[in-house]
Formats: sequence, C-alpha cells, structure tokens
Amino acid sequence: MLTFATAVFLLLITPGPGVLSTAGVGAAYGSRDGLRYVAGLFIGTNLVALAVVSGLAAILLSVPVVRNVLLVLSAGYLFYLAYRIAFAGSKIAFIKAEKHPGILAGIFLQIVNPKAYAVNTTLFTGFAFATESLLTETLIKFAIINAIWIPIHILWLVMGSVVQRLDLPPRTQFAINLCMAVAMVGVVVLAGLSIT
Repeated sequence: MLTFATAVFLLLITPGPGVLSTAGVGAAYGSRDGLRYVAGLFIGTNLVALAVVSGLAAILLSVPVVRNVLLVLSAGYLFYLAYRIAFAGSKIAFIKAEKHPGILAGIFLQIVNPKAYAVNTTLFTGFAFATESLLTETLIKFAIINAIWIPIHILWLVMGSVVQRLDLPPRTQFAINLCMAVAMVGVVVLAGLSIT
C-alpha cells in the first residue's frame, strides 16, 4: 500500500493540465475561484476514475474512431494550452483562463485530459495489495488517491498565487514558462502512447 501511495504522489505532483491550470487560476483569480475550479477538477478526476474502473473508458477507447477523435481533441486542446504557456512572454503564465473558471471548467478539463486517464489506468490496474477483494482494494485506492489529490492541488493553488506575487526577472519567468510547456507536451505524448 505504501508503494501505491508513493506512486499516487509522484504521478499527481508532476506538472500536467490539472495542476498547471490550478496554479494559473490561483495566480489570476485568487483562492475563492480557485477552490471552485479545484472542486470541478476533483469531480472530473473521480468521474474519469469511475470510467476507468467500470470499464467504460476501455469500451469507448476500444472503438478506433472514438479513440482517435478523443485523442485528437484532447491532444489539440492540451497542445493549445502548452502553446499559450510557452508564448506568454516574460510573465509566468501557468494556464490562465479568459473568464472566472468554475466547477464546470474543472470537470471539462479532466474529461479531456489524457493524463487523467493514463494515471487512473496505471493506478487502478496496477499495484495490487488486497488481492482477496477487488472491491475493497478499489475503495481503498479511491480513498488514498483522493487523500493525496486534494492537498497536492491546494498546494498548486497556493503556489500559483504566491509565485505570481514574486518579482522574478523576466528571463526567469520565461524559462519557467518554457519548462511548464515542455512538461505539458511530454504529458500529452506519454498519455497518447499509453492509449494507443
């Protein structure tokens, strides 16, 4: 179970659309809007996990046309976000929304986020620790994932609001943007490889 919790932590702490957008919302709109957005991400993440656990994701992704359309839509959206981060200029971009994001924006991002499917598939199909009862293991995994997911996303929300207030040199802010954009592209590529 400790190995599973460690894997959850490492998979969730790495930059992806969810945490980068959480930081961006915190930087742009503060904690109140940020918490609503994180609530949407939380709901979306658990919907994706339920789709993975129930087999719905596997059924949908087994239809080549559906899989390819979803992959193109999600990859296109995430590449667009990476582009916006990379070319945000000399201010730290994270992922800034055009309007105050809410619960629905968070849900939508997770549903089109290939990292969410890849992470949940990895976590729920691997790391067996309660082999006598798949239901018990699945429920424990949901509890562990959510217990780690919530503080990580709150931390990224706080980091977004704190980093934005720092007076970093423009070159440093641009370098941070490029690193985040490259990380996002890497997530898209890895998630795409795991789906195909």
